[in-house]
Amino acid sequence: MKELDLTQGSVPKVLLHFAVPFLLANVLQALYGGADLFVVGRYDDAASVAAVAIGSQVMQTVTGVILGLTTGITVLIGIATGAKDDRKTASIVGTGIWLFAVVAVVLTALMVALYGQIAVWMHTPAEAMRDTEAYLGICSMGIPFIIGYNVVCGILRGLGDSRTPLYFVALACVLNIVLDFILVGACGMRAAGAAAATVTAQGVSFATALGFLYRKGFHFEFTRRDIRPVRALCRRMVLLGAPIALQDLLVNLSFLLITVIVNGMGVVASAALGVVEKLIVFAMLPPMAIASAVAAMTAQNYGAGLRGRMRYCLRSGIAMALVFGVSVCVYCQFLPDTLTGIFTKDAAVMQMASGYLRGYSIDCIMVSFVFCINAYFSGQGNSVFPMVHSVISTFLFRIPLSYAFSLASSSSLFLMGFAPPLSTLVSLMICIGYMRYKGKKEIMPVCV
Repeated sequence: MKELDLTQGSVPKVLLHFAVPFLLANVLQALYGGADLFVVGRYDDAASVAAVAIGSQVMQTVTGVILGLTTGITVLIGIATGAKDDRKTASIVGTGIWLFAVVAVVLTALMVALYGQIAVWMHTPAEAMRDTEAYLGICSMGIPFIIGYNVVCGILRGLGDSRTPLYFVALACVLNIVLDFILVGACGMRAAGAAAATVTAQGVSFATALGFLYRKGFHFEFTRRDIRPVRALCRRMVLLGAPIALQDLLVNLSFLLITVIVNGMGVVASAALGVVEKLIVFAMLPPMAIASAVAAMTAQNYGAGLRGRMRYCLRSGIAMALVFGVSVCVYCQFLPDTLTGIFTKDAAVMQMASGYLRGYSIDCIMVSFVFCINAYFSGQGNSVFPMVHSVISTFLFRIPLSYAFSLASSSSLFLMGFAPPLSTLVSLMICIGYMRYKGKKEIMPVCV
């Protein structure tokens, strides 16, 4: 395991060095998620595509909650590592393992019990209901693998190692794509085959990650006795991770509500929405990876008391994210069909998806600021503010705007595409105001 000291060296260089493996891992993770939709789109009908799109949206919500919770362990490890406190780092790792084992049991039981009802709540089109239930049922049983993998990766990234998780997700990606073509293409298992491929790939990746940790260990002493709940650390981990998890849950619930709105427009609109959401996942990967690097780097420098380096990290992260955000937005304005055509061969779906993508892609510029600012606060242990402004922009602006635009144009998704960037703009304005307020109190300077 190769750990980076994020408190030393050139800030842009170290940030980029840490972010690139993170980005590659996220790209591969999205690839094996997108492979389901790609393969199903090539071999099956619009109903099966809609089923995978709806099912993957639900599982993305679950994964978002898990990622939010594991942020707590990443940040706490980063702060302890920056402070050179190995004993506390070992306690954080052990507490995190115990805590997330409990979360895995509870969340899996909940999803297995409710997946059929969730498909109904999503207003799934009748012709896609059977495939959606099959996809959700199989994926729900793989939740322990998702949690286990993200806990291992959260621990490694908190220690400054963003490269090793790349290898685990690369294995999952290759295996998932191969199994997709076998189970969906050759065996004709439709959405159920895509789900089985994903769960198998996740299980193998998690098993490999566990084997790696068992063989390599840590740079500090860690034994089975450390795997126990330390009440103060549990509380801190939950207080830090829960607001981020709640933020992700509420934001993804808003996506689900938007999916419900679009599902009422028919199976073509439902499939088009799924195609664009999958494309946006890829488009958001660079700013997300850079923001994750900002969070880890901020945590270590916060633990070391290097405030000026933290602020430089934020500015560098925003600049890097904008390079990707602007590029994606410009491309989508002129050549959207070349992207939507990747996931569907249906001309009607492709046309509707392209209209939606033009407006939605503007959000890639907006999130370059917001993601990095959120990461900056989270890296210091302040996860409440990012949650608050995200909830405000999502539920007071994104959902109402999406609904209003759907009524204004019931045969097209073009207007709905502008709801995400407009709501993110609200978040950005709140962030700027908050940082100026902090700057006046000489706690936080204005960085935007």
